[in-house]
Amino acid sequence: MASNTSRAYAVVRVYFDWCSSICCGPSRRNHHLYEPLLAEGERTAVSDLLRFLEVRDGIDFFSGEALNALSTLAASDSIELQRSAALAFAEVTEREGDVRTVDRETLDPLMTLLSSDDAEVQRAAAAALGNLATNTENKVLIVQVGVLGLLINLLRSSNVEVQCNAVGCITNLATSDENKQKIGQSGALLPLVRLARSRDIRVQRNAAGALLNMTHDAQNRQELVLSGCVPVLVALLDSPDLDIKFFSTTSLSNLAVDAATRRRLAQSEPRLVPALIRLMDEESLKIQCQSVLALRNLASDDGFQLAIVQNGGLPPLLEVLQSNVPQLALAAAACVRNLSIHADNESALIEAGFVIPLIGLLSSEQEEIVAHAISTLRNLAVAESHKTKIIEAGIVVKMQDLLNIPNVNMAILSELTACIAVLGLCDAGKIAFMPLLKRLLLLTRSESVEIAANSAAAIGNIASGMEDYSAFVAEWDLLNEYLTRFLTSSSPNLHHISLWSLLHFIESRQLKTIILQSPLLGCITRLAESYDALQQTGALDTPEAQDIAQIASNLVEKLSSVDDGGGESLISVDGGGVGTRVSGWRTQQDFDI
Repeated sequence: MASNTSRAYAVVRVYFDWCSSICCGPSRRNHHLYEPLLAEGERTAVSDLLRFLEVRDGIDFFSGEALNALSTLAASDSIELQRSAALAFAEVTEREGDVRTVDRETLDPLMTLLSSDDAEVQRAAAAALGNLATNTENKVLIVQVGVLGLLINLLRSSNVEVQCNAVGCITNLATSDENKQKIGQSGALLPLVRLARSRDIRVQRNAAGALLNMTHDAQNRQELVLSGCVPVLVALLDSPDLDIKFFSTTSLSNLAVDAATRRRLAQSEPRLVPALIRLMDEESLKIQCQSVLALRNLASDDGFQLAIVQNGGLPPLLEVLQSNVPQLALAAAACVRNLSIHADNESALIEAGFVIPLIGLLSSEQEEIVAHAISTLRNLAVAESHKTKIIEAGIVVKMQDLLNIPNVNMAILSELTACIAVLGLCDAGKIAFMPLLKRLLLLTRSESVEIAANSAAAIGNIASGMEDYSAFVAEWDLLNEYLTRFLTSSSPNLHHISLWSLLHFIESRQLKTIILQSPLLGCITRLAESYDALQQTGALDTPEAQDIAQIASNLVEKLSSVDDGGGESLISVDGGGVGTRVSGWRTQQDFDI
């Protein structure tokens, strides 16, 4: 800071001494006349500014005499005086503690300096404005007073220093949510995209940062794509500069939030997925993390889900998934979850060794990681052989541990019960999850309809094809309570699950006898009659409603039958969300330059 202060003082001092020597010396044309090179007000302003720069401590350059001196010099026709004012502004705003909230009066001389034709004046004035734009209130005021147009003019300058400072200022202004759309509509995007191709690494870096900050607004994302930023950002992924890599990776991740942009990327950027996969091996953790997040957002589309696997994305992703850095593990878990949505990726993920690490993540202290891991395991458990592998890998113990956690997160509980419902369809699952029967029955009381439905579906799937129903008989009170509640609810989904489960329960002679002798029989009969009446009037206008009516009819018929023998179990049922594969995305934070 001492060198900066010396420079500002020296520039003003030298110019003042030069002006004074000529002003006070005789004219070459007339030894008795003087040339008034400076107006009296300008000479006073220079003198005042020198005095203020000498003292510095305790001087408020944003108001009063100091600001008046700077304003006078900024308005001068003398380029040297303009340079003095601009340089002084740049240096006082660079001092720690000086970047505070300012008013329009402070910005007026800076706007005058930004309008100068001199590159040195433009450079220093843009630097000063960029410093002021690190203050939240100043960001908004700067845009409100109309500075954007002046900055955009500077973006078109041929001077690299001017470009660098003007872009840096816009980058800082764009961190304000109130400014994002205004900047997007100001005509700044095309020049910013052009400067992101600059040969000067500093200009590139600032432009990439500005583009990143603009990607947090949906309208701006569309405009950026139309402005041709996508191929520029993809090219910047190979930049030797770590900040540029980070900014461009994060920008692409944010752009990939929009389905239309993902389609455009799929059609026009074959280099994108391989480049992002390579970046997962970067030493920089933040670049690693952003590359995984970008792949996660791209993997919201089935084409990218396949492309990531086909381009060798699984080995580095598996390594990141097992990272001790929570942010990396979370990003990888979210990405793998999206990849597992595509049926063609199930075997690849299992063969690549993801099952055991995913089960290990069920012990994570981060609830979001746990939810992603459970959801992925559920998606991978479609094939019978996959269900068995997952159960044999030790998932049941981890699930039991989660169920025993007091006040376990509802999102985790929803994913957990859905996963149990899927795994409970295989023979290994029926045996493994039987000790959890009472806990699942209690979960049917949940205030969350999804958790209650998933738990009931899990119970029904475990019961299908059983040879020994003694555990269900032992828990009849809880079983009867849940069935009664579901049958008398207003939810067709709960009707479906309970009626379908009853078809399996009555395969047990003992359970069938208990049901026939309980008030539950009346609930079943009334529900079946209501669906039959709707069917007679043609009011069952959905396949689900028609299916429920058919199940209810079959159930009543079986309950009326003397034959208690066990027939084959019917098709399995998914509770609320059990069969759904879910993807997700989020945008990233702003960055000040």
